[in-house]
Parts: sequence; C-alpha cells; structure tokens
Amino acid sequence: MEAFIKMRSAEAFKFQSLSLIWRLIPCTFLSLLCLYFYPHFNHPSPPTDQRHHSYPSFLSAPLLSPPLSYSENDKGYKRQCDYFNGKWVPDSRGPLYNGTTCGTIQKSLNCITNGRPDSEYLYWRWKPRRCNLPRFEQETFLQLIENKHIAFVGDSLARNQLESLLCMLAPASTPKLDLSKGLGWWHFPSHNATLSLYWAPFLVQGVERQLKGHGQRHNTMFLDQVNESWAMDMNQMDLIVLGFGNWFVNIPSVYYEGGSVLGCQNFPNHNCTDIGYYVPIRKALRTALNSIIERKAAKGNGGGVIVRTYSPFHFKGSWDKGGICSMTKFYQKEEKILEQRDAEIRKIGLEELKNAKEKANKNFRKFRFEVLDVTKLASMRPDGHPGAYRKPFSFAKGAVKNARNDCTHWCLPGPIDTWNEIFLEMMKKWKE
Repeated sequence: MEAFIKMRSAEAFKFQSLSLIWRLIPCTFLSLLCLYFYPHFNHPSPPTDQRHHSYPSFLSAPLLSPPLSYSENDKGYKRQCDYFNGKWVPDSRGPLYNGTTCGTIQKSLNCITNGRPDSEYLYWRWKPRRCNLPRFEQETFLQLIENKHIAFVGDSLARNQLESLLCMLAPASTPKLDLSKGLGWWHFPSHNATLSLYWAPFLVQGVERQLKGHGQRHNTMFLDQVNESWAMDMNQMDLIVLGFGNWFVNIPSVYYEGGSVLGCQNFPNHNCTDIGYYVPIRKALRTALNSIIERKAAKGNGGGVIVRTYSPFHFKGSWDKGGICSMTKFYQKEEKILEQRDAEIRKIGLEELKNAKEKANKNFRKFRFEVLDVTKLASMRPDGHPGAYRKPFSFAKGAVKNARNDCTHWCLPGPIDTWNEIFLEMMKKWKE
C-alpha cells in the first residue's frame, strides 16, 4: 500500500511540474517579446518635419537597453549626477509653453510667432551623464520658493532666463507684476513668493555706452564698487542669481579701481593700457560676491547665491557687421569644443565662486554658494537663437539676408528652458 501511495505521489508531482512548465511557456515567450520591443516602445520619436534637420545617426539604430535613470530614493546615486555634462537627445513632447499659453514673452524672442519656419529645435532635451534631467514641475518649484524672494541680477540673459521661468510657471500660477523696484517684481500670492529682475550688466557700478545720440561710445566701469541698484535691496533677497559676461567681451571700455584708471579695452584713442576683459570680469564678480558676503553677514541673514556661467553667442561674423546664426541643428558633443574665450570666462566664474564659498564658510555658514554651469550645454545649441526672426515677419518680402541677427539671446520657448530645469533640481537637492 505504501509503495502504491509513493508511486501516485510521484506521478502527481510529475504532472504538476509539467503543468507548471506549460503554463510558464507563454509567459516566458511574451516576456521575451516585451524585452525585444521595449526600446522601440520607449524611444521618443524625432520631429516629423525633417526639412531643416540632420538627425544624429543613433536615431536609426535600436537601443540595446532602456535609458539610464535613477530612483528618487537613491540618494547616493543622485549625488553622482553631473547636470552640466551630457548631450542633447530627442524629445517628442516639446516645450511646456508657447506664445499662446505665455503672455510675457518678449516680441524679439517669440521666434515662432515672428515667422521662424522650423520648429525642430524645440524637440530636444538635455541628457546629463549618469542620470536623467526630470521635466520641469511647476508646483514643486512654487513650493520650494514659498515665502521667498528670488532675484535675477545681471544683463539681458539674466532677463532671458527669468522670462523663461515665468513662462514655465504660467500654467500653474499667474503672478502680479510690480514695477516699483528693479525692472520688475513678479509676486505669486498663492505661495507668497517673488521673482525679481535687476538690470546690472556689469554687476559693479558703471555707465553703459550709447550707440545712438551723443552719449559716450564706450563702457565705464568701477570694478571695486558694487552696483547699488541691486545691492541696496540685497537683504530682501533670499536667493540671488548672478548672470553676466556679455557686456564685457570686446566692447570698448575704460576700467577704474581705487579712483584711478586701471586700464581699458579696444579704446585706442585713450591714454591707457589695454587689459582685455578677463581681468575686469574677475574683479567685477569678486566685488559682487564680496559685497553679498559682507552685507548678508552683517545682518546675520541666510540664503544663497547662484552664479550662472557664461552663455556663448554663435555669430558667424561680427555681431555689429552683419553676423548671422542660421543653423537649424545643434552640435554633437564630439563636434563642439569650447572656444578659448568661453572656457576662460567659465573658469573665472567657477574660481571666484569657490573663493567666495571658502571665505564665507569661515564665519558665515548660513549662506549657500552654487554654480549654474550652462556654458557647455549652451555652446552646443547655435540653433536656439532668434537669429533673423527678431521681429514679426520683418523679412516677408525676401529681405531676410539684411535682417539683423540676434545670436546671443534664446528663443522662448527654447534651449534656455533647460537652465531652469537644472535650477529646480539644484533647489530640490538643497531640501534633502
């Protein structure tokens, strides 16, 4: 009897095992199919209109594995992410806003509305090494700046970045504009948050050159005196984003320090030594950072400073002599090496920020210093400028070759939106 029971048990086990195998075969087969087709399902489609674009060769080849990503809970891995080195990859989703959903775009930066015929430049996003850059989250950003004042200080590219940010936030919240201070304060009542803009192209005290009328044709800068138009409100700012550099490069200028002429640039009729623009850029940034440390420390205020590195321009030719930027595709990483000028100005920003951080940490630990290093990722996007499309259809009758190009600022929407996506990730990291 016992032998019979053991035999039936063995037969039952064999039957169950065979049954399990047959049930698993379809699942295994389907799993293999899923693994095979997974890259094709997840790979973003490039823009359909390829008239003006030459796409990278990797678009035609299937990916062998899913894109590298990280878990929100994997703190150790996130710390390895370098948001400032990477490549541009296709993104079929497109921008978060357009000229209809955002009413604050400057006319000169509203490229599509102004008649730009290609839109492929809108369908790429920045892919950092070893991680992904998440899509901008309006509500998250607003929560992080709740009860805070974020000030953008600098030149027209500082304004360009702020206007991009306002457009990215527009679907979630509409701010109230106050023109009583700076170039404007935008207040978000829902979160008691303020974004402001201060025009200070040198960061230090100075007189801008005038290209029209009877004013001086050169810049005058006092490299050891901070510009009080923004510094006087410094203690009302929780986070200061400094962005400058373009008003120094190759523009006729006279520099003062300690009440005396330190030197000049491109000013042959003046009795002074031509010192170029690297030394003045370094001194101006150092003065601005030292002023923040001294004034914030005196009040015992916390907060932070972000130095946005130099944003290269892409003129083919001189900006004031018919230079153009008509490219409709970006540079691949291996195609573009930073020009010596761009690399040096970027280096100055990194070095001066490091020095300021070390100085502040000795006696003033409640302040944070960070860098928004956009130089490399911006240098690869010559396709993102307004170019000849600065005015609404100003060349509709074929005069595009004579239209003055803007190869310094960025179309809205455009690659500059990436700066604010990285900006958000920096602030999220501070909260950890």
